[in-house]
Amino acid sequence: MSITIKRLTPALAEDFFSFFDCRAFSDGSDFYPCYCNAFQLTEAQIRTEFFARAEALGGGTEGLRLAMRESAERMIAQGILQGYLAYDGTLSVGWCNANDRNRYVRVGDFDLDKLPALGECAAFADGSERVKSVVCFEIAPCYRGKGLASALLRRVCEDALAEGYDAVEGYPMLHDAYDPQDYTGPLRLYEHAGFVRIGQRGKLLILRKELTARSPKD
Repeated sequence: MSITIKRLTPALAEDFFSFFDCRAFSDGSDFYPCYCNAFQLTEAQIRTEFFARAEALGGGTEGLRLAMRESAERMIAQGILQGYLAYDGTLSVGWCNANDRNRYVRVGDFDLDKLPALGECAAFADGSERVKSVVCFEIAPCYRGKGLASALLRRVCEDALAEGYDAVEGYPMLHDAYDPQDYTGPLRLYEHAGFVRIGQRGKLLILRKELTARSPKD
């Protein structure tokens, strides 16, 4: 197995959709259909672009899939949806959603049918620093446990450093037991990559990896 990591660009859109259409949820995951593009949409946009559009496209699961896919196509073309694809040779087998923290409406685990208030799940931006956020991982079932998520996270951190970001943040959720569908990434993934816990909001943890040395505050 030869794994490579590539940043998502409009030219790689077909690889992105091939992954989500054919491999991401091939184990019957409850998250199907999904194209990882709700983190950056307001509740009003989700109601319009997902649910209302789904009804116009025939309703049901297939109508929702088509609506979500249509929205993701637009967001990739416009550079709004960003992240990294993992490849085994030429086959896309993994995904990580990573972007500037200010580009997200919400982070952490959430349910489309029961969206949290923005104050409960918004990105934690204060404008004083540049932070790259990691909000989702999805790995094809037969490739899980092979280090792909670690490779994706490592690439995010490398590129964020090269791009002048101050830090990278992740938002794992506290779970009572192992959850194979833990799309925000397990706590141990971030800890092994050198992230430290800096906050908590309910079951949502805020982990950070500093990329640049900071001057002591007066």
